[in-house]
Amino acid sequence: MLSATSARLNATKGKSVSEIVGRHCYKTWSAQKGWKPLNITGAKDCHFWDESGKKYLDVSSQVICSTLGHQNDAVTKALVDQAQKLAFIAPGFAFEARAQLVSRLLEVVPKGIDKFFFPTSGTAANEAAIKIARMYTGKHKIVTRYNSYHGATTLSMSLTSDYRHFVATKMRTIDGNGVLRAPEYHPYRPGPFGVTSDRHMEYFEYLFENEPDIACVIMEPIVGSNGILIPPEDYWPRLRELTKKYGILLIADEVMSGWGRAGEWFAVDKWNVQPDIITTAKGISNSTGPLGMVGTTREIADYFEDHVFSHGHTFESHPMTIAPAVAAIDEYKRLNLMEYSRTAGAKLGEKLSALKAKHPSVGDVRGTGMFWAVDLVKDRKTNAPFATNVSKSRGEPAPVDMVGAKMMEQGVFVLTHVNTINVAPPLIITEEEMDIAVKAIDEALKITDALVVN
Repeated sequence: MLSATSARLNATKGKSVSEIVGRHCYKTWSAQKGWKPLNITGAKDCHFWDESGKKYLDVSSQVICSTLGHQNDAVTKALVDQAQKLAFIAPGFAFEARAQLVSRLLEVVPKGIDKFFFPTSGTAANEAAIKIARMYTGKHKIVTRYNSYHGATTLSMSLTSDYRHFVATKMRTIDGNGVLRAPEYHPYRPGPFGVTSDRHMEYFEYLFENEPDIACVIMEPIVGSNGILIPPEDYWPRLRELTKKYGILLIADEVMSGWGRAGEWFAVDKWNVQPDIITTAKGISNSTGPLGMVGTTREIADYFEDHVFSHGHTFESHPMTIAPAVAAIDEYKRLNLMEYSRTAGAKLGEKLSALKAKHPSVGDVRGTGMFWAVDLVKDRKTNAPFATNVSKSRGEPAPVDMVGAKMMEQGVFVLTHVNTINVAPPLIITEEEMDIAVKAIDEALKITDALVVN
């Protein structure tokens, strides 16, 4: 009889990379049955390729995170150089790259942000931000919005309000203690709060007046994976004034919308808003290292001069995540990618918007910079979507996923989510590559066109 160790060794013997990963690794946010992940063997700029040599154009920067494109030479070199110099040191020590990153950040973050904490993800950044807000204010309630995403841990998932939250609620894997929800702003399906900021601000003010012990408001300046929802010009400035009026901290979750994605270093820059706390991840290191960031004002930082900062973990400020971020910020500047995101992104938006006239299943095309959503409808008269967070939480199929699968067949990778095609390519994408992507979307939309009711 084989020993337990031998049986384990034989479990992978003779199996392909895809078979081993599919059998023994968890796929995120999914039922596991039938998962056969592609074996990816390389990537460069806006492309990656599988073991057969088939090349894929990446028009979603993976999960909207490879913002400079794959394998940026300068960023990769920074990682290698840091590994050879100092691969790890505990967070209680200083090292050169850590000081360099702070210097770079102080040049680009919103005015007033002055002290930083460096966890290993956007989820961890949001978790830390909430703890900081609660410690600083002595209050515990948190205001978030419906149709949002803030992370996957117990607290950050409690702040989330899409189908992933619905599933977590059923399994009691969240803790919603003190979480209050406000309506999201949706320009295409506005609901009872309308397409202007007025009723939204009335709701916030009513909430702030009637709920005691609110520590903070946390929001994505531009809602990301849940549909690229861009608020009116006065939304964030008015919200900022309300939070100041009621002594509530404002946290801008820029995990997805930062680093040029919306044509500015951070999306709040579009409205000249200064949050009390800002969080980010993804593009900060071009995802070459798993790095998040929390930035606070000096006022908040000074509080902890005489009060314990009760947070931390082993890999905070890990040198192998910090060094790529220094190089990434330098690359954003060298390549002038804020400007390119605005100008080339406008062209991308025009190309995507042309699909609406051609395809009855395209209800709305919206975005800014290199941050675009194609919102699908099964009925143009009612703007009814093919899928919702509720249907997704039940495991019902979403037609948009068939669109994404068809595009992969054509050699174009795009991120689909519930009912939208989220087009957020690396900021270095060329116009020729944009045309290839739009052509693939054009072809794949025939699937949903066939399902339209009116």
